[in-house]
Amino acid sequence: MFRPRVIPCLLLKDGGLVKTINFDTPTYIGDPINAVKIFNDYEVDELVFLDIEATNEHRTIDLDLVEKIGDEAFMPFAVGGGIKDINAIKNILKRGAEKVVLNSITIENPSLVKTAANLFGNQSIIVSIDVKRISSSEYKVFMCSGKQNTGLSPVEHAKRMEKYGAGEILINSIDKDGALSGYDIELIKQVTEAVNIPVVALGGAKDLQDFGNAVYTGGASAVAAGSIFVFIGKNRAVLINYPDNEDLWEIFNK
Repeated sequence: MFRPRVIPCLLLKDGGLVKTINFDTPTYIGDPINAVKIFNDYEVDELVFLDIEATNEHRTIDLDLVEKIGDEAFMPFAVGGGIKDINAIKNILKRGAEKVVLNSITIENPSLVKTAANLFGNQSIIVSIDVKRISSSEYKVFMCSGKQNTGLSPVEHAKRMEKYGAGEILINSIDKDGALSGYDIELIKQVTEAVNIPVVALGGAKDLQDFGNAVYTGGASAVAAGSIFVFIGKNRAVLINYPDNEDLWEIFNK
């Protein structure tokens, strides 16, 4: 019997929860601490919090908020947003996060991944890779909240990050973000076949079957999603939710 992690990925902007579509037009969802309390009741596997404005505003995610999340959350959680040095990582982990999520800095200063993995352990370091499909057969890594094309291949970047000591890769499709059209299985498969560390799929999940597809067809070790956990119905009414454990076991053990 096999049950991969199923992870709500929650976006932060101005201290509140938001949800984006293609990394744009953030919609306010609610208070992050209230969401944590609800997810506690659902006994979710893990949470990821990403401050989507931190890098562009040249700051780190709010440490007071991280501490509040740490005080409230019953489950492990990871935090990302504007992290650029060892001191920021240390402060975030001290406030209760089990993992940090590094993104733009892995392109600007990839050696930070190696230093951080040596200091805090590989299991504490997630490298998030934001990807756009630029042609029918080619993907590129983007940074700064999807605003800047780095020209890098996601496969080569993932391989480099594994070599530098990343504990896992969070592969995020910008094209699929908020679209509720299913994961980019081709992208996930390319990355999972290139590295030996866990790969978490993110971007596009609309139902439980998409989770199964990401794992069994794409090769992902875990799945993450946003819209499916904060919206319900065609009109996207806000409702924090999470699948029943029995339903998750069933989808992963057909």
